[in-house]
Order: sequence, then C-alpha cells, then structure tokens
Amino acid sequence: MSQPAASQALAPSPPRHVAIIMDGNGRWAKARGLPRNLGHRQGIDTVRDIVRACRTLRIEYLTLYAFSSENWKRPETEVAGLMDLLRLFIRRELDDLWRNGVCIRMIGDRTKLAPDIVQLIADSEAKTRDNRTLTLTIALSYGGQDEIVTAARRIAEQVAAGKLQPSEITAQVLENNLETAGIPDPDLVIRTSGEQRLSNFLLWQTAYSELIFIDKLWPDFSAQDLADAVIEFQRRERRYGASE
Repeated sequence: MSQPAASQALAPSPPRHVAIIMDGNGRWAKARGLPRNLGHRQGIDTVRDIVRACRTLRIEYLTLYAFSSENWKRPETEVAGLMDLLRLFIRRELDDLWRNGVCIRMIGDRTKLAPDIVQLIADSEAKTRDNRTLTLTIALSYGGQDEIVTAARRIAEQVAAGKLQPSEITAQVLENNLETAGIPDPDLVIRTSGEQRLSNFLLWQTAYSELIFIDKLWPDFSAQDLADAVIEFQRRERRYGASE
C-alpha cells in the first residue's frame, strides 16, 4: 500500500499546535562515522523541511526543542558548534521565513546566550512579529521546571506588591506568567529517535497533549513522517479527563 500523501492529513482538521523534541542528531552522525556537529547540521535541514510542511498542513503553531537547559553540560566544542548553527539558521532563513508569514518566538534563558545570538533572536522576533501564517517557537536554553519556578516567582512578587491576592491565583494566572503566554497548549507532541519521555519540555503545557514517539532519528524525519503523525493524531479521541 502506498504511503498517504501530506494533503490527506488535512481532513478533518490538523492539530493547531505541534511541538517536537528533535532527538537523535548525534546518533545519526555516529552511525555514519561523522562528528556530532555534522548530525546537528543535517538536523537544521530537517527543521527547514518541517517548517514548510507545517504551512502545507495548516498547522498554526510549531514549537521546537532546540537546546535544553541541561544541554549546557555537553562538551564545549559541541555547544559552540550548536550555537554557530543557530546563527547560521537565523541569518540564512530569516528572510524566507518572514516572506512566508512565519512569526518567530524564542523561549528559554537568554542570559546564558552570547550577546550576538540574543540580538539575532530579538531582531528576528521584531521583524516577524506581525506574521500570522505560522508561529515558530524555538525552545533554546529552556527547561520546563525552570519555567514554572520563574512563573511562580513572578506571581509571588505580584502578591508581595499587593497586586494579586493569594485567593486569586488560578491555573490561568500561572499560564499568563509562563513564557508561552498567548500560545495555545500543544495538541500533539512528537519525539524522534525512539526515546519515550518529555525531558523537561513544556511540562505544564503538555498536560493533555497527545504524544507520538517515532523511531527515526531527527535528521531522517520527513514531511511525510509529520503528515503520518497528524493522521494518527486525527484518529485519536481526546477526552481531557472525561469518561468514555
């Protein structure tokens, strides 16, 4: 039987927000006897293809886990190579993303990033902020636990300043203080490489997300794989805790 075409995933409706844990670049390179950073470079090409596929599939929000807060523990040469690839991606792809209606957002701890990268991100966000075709959020130097702790700290400061009563703290108040404020929670989370865990990614936001784990390594993940995941998502019944 032939594989379903990407266009077949358009009915009945695609997930509004897809989040992807891009895993397996290093293993992809190792399997080919290549340096790890060549795997990361190949992964950048996959990012470009998946962004385009999201536009075709009418997905409105795409969040990519690019670099976790724990990834700073990796060898310095690998981290430096990843940051160079981020610079390359922004400089090479920004104009094309802007022309195609992509709005860029970044979540994560910017204080650990080099000043030129922080500026590149700020410029990208400013240039694309009015775009509406697709919101591309890049989780960089990001950890879900840190995000929740920071949100709780902000709320505590509001209470201490008399701007908020403890009885007024709700789930919505916490959500409003997360870095993803204004972005709907992911409908679908995909992780490549066969690993089956969230790894500190969007811990609050994924409470009711559908999870799909794919054995392919990220550099081998394709637009067709995304379309197949969307079809699988559409087959599922989402009850949000309600009875069958």
